[in-house]
Amino acid sequence: MSGSPHSDRPPIRLTRRGRGALVCFAAAVTLVSLWLTAGSGALAGGREDRAPVAHETVVVKPGETVWEIAVDADPDDDPQLVVQRILDLNGMGGDPTVRPGQQLRLPAD
Repeated sequence: MSGSPHSDRPPIRLTRRGRGALVCFAAAVTLVSLWLTAGSGALAGGREDRAPVAHETVVVKPGETVWEIAVDADPDDDPQLVVQRILDLNGMGGDPTVRPGQQLRLPAD
């Protein structure tokens, strides 16, 4: 009998699917770490150099829509573009629903 109790076991072998899964996992870990590093370090440093942009805010009146707010905010620009900028600026996704009393930041000119 040899010195190791496990010496009679065959070596572990990865199947083709197992190697593929291992490579995908390693790639995912690498991409996530790069994404986190870029978000917290290199890109954040570039933002610190810029002066903060002052945004005007409005309070939504009863019955008022984002479209009406966009037209009032910038009557010379395409209302669809202004609405999209308002939605993006306020983190509303694609939902233009507003409620009375809600404060909305408007895009700076």
